[in-house]
Amino acid sequence: MAQYAVLIYERVPPEELPKEIMDRHLGLPELIASKGGKVTAGLALQPNETATAIRGDLVTDGPFVETKEVLAGVYLLEARDLDHALACAKLTPVVDGGVEVRPLIDFQVVPD
Repeated sequence: MAQYAVLIYERVPPEELPKEIMDRHLGLPELIASKGGKVTAGLALQPNETATAIRGDLVTDGPFVETKEVLAGVYLLEARDLDHALACAKLTPVVDGGVEVRPLIDFQVVPD
């Protein structure tokens, strides 16, 4: 199956996410599996204040872009095609934000 990165953007800091939303995140892999997709990895990001940006020789605190939404997490999804990936990604719980789906290119840099 094709692989996709699902980027989760939120305006609510991770430590302030309602328990209902956190519980839905924990159940998301099983819900996506019931739709024929597969979550192969998932990561939540530390708050924006912990980011360090590198641009050429300049190293600064914070992310590249100032926005009201922050990249809160990412998970890897296997799906039949983009339509299937979008249907699975729509199941992602968010409080005040959204998700972005990006097809991945498998470079196989680590031998099996």
